[in-house]
Amino acid sequence: MALKTLGAKAAAALDQELMSTCAFSIDQLMELAGLSVSQAGRRVLVACGPGNNGMPPQLLLPSIIWDSDNRQGGDGLVAARHLFYYGYQPTVFYPKRSKNELYQRLAKQLEDLDVPFVEDFQSAVGLTDHIVDAIFGFSFSGDVREPFPKVIQTLEETKVPVTSVDTPSSWDVECGPPKSGLGSAFMPATLVSLTAPKPLVKFFKGRHFVGGRSFVSPSIAKKYGFEVPEYFGVDQIVEVPTTSEKL
Repeated sequence: MALKTLGAKAAAALDQELMSTCAFSIDQLMELAGLSVSQAGRRVLVACGPGNNGMPPQLLLPSIIWDSDNRQGGDGLVAARHLFYYGYQPTVFYPKRSKNELYQRLAKQLEDLDVPFVEDFQSAVGLTDHIVDAIFGFSFSGDVREPFPKVIQTLEETKVPVTSVDTPSSWDVECGPPKSGLGSAFMPATLVSLTAPKPLVKFFKGRHFVGGRSFVSPSIAKKYGFEVPEYFGVDQIVEVPTTSEKL
């Protein structure tokens, strides 16, 4: 089944409706998104930005998960906690800690589990077998600001497979990768779209998964005009074709 995509304005409106009409809290949405992300691998480096993005359990490889604006950073912190309890070995890269109490509590939960926080992303890449990129969400635009340019450059240059969450970092949600410069050569091996694919998926060439089954009701999917794929068992993600029709 080729899935329709959800543009930036519709995705933002959907998030707002989930937290109003559908009565979800931001904590719940991050917990459910982080649960999808946590279906990742063994050694995991979770790189988190100041804000709040899953990886298929079929990819049973050590991994790096990493996050940034919007809700992404929180999703990554939640994923690290789930991974610890799965018996994995998460490590967290979190260079710009949020002052928001919710994110501070998520970080404290990891510290209480003795999950290590690292400061050198490039060195950490050399100690893992897979990277999950959740740096920037669908609202990203403009230039990549410090301390993230070197991280994007590392993602471009590394031979380690990369899984991006919702949007490959540095990509525009509508137009895909930059035409030139930083991020223009970044093509992750895998993309995990949360809720529904975004228009940039037409530029993506790898394996494509959709995650976030636990917070989209049939009525909401109908209202926003996208299909919820058929999930199997207790899986939080499902593989889908990479080609999509834009809404």
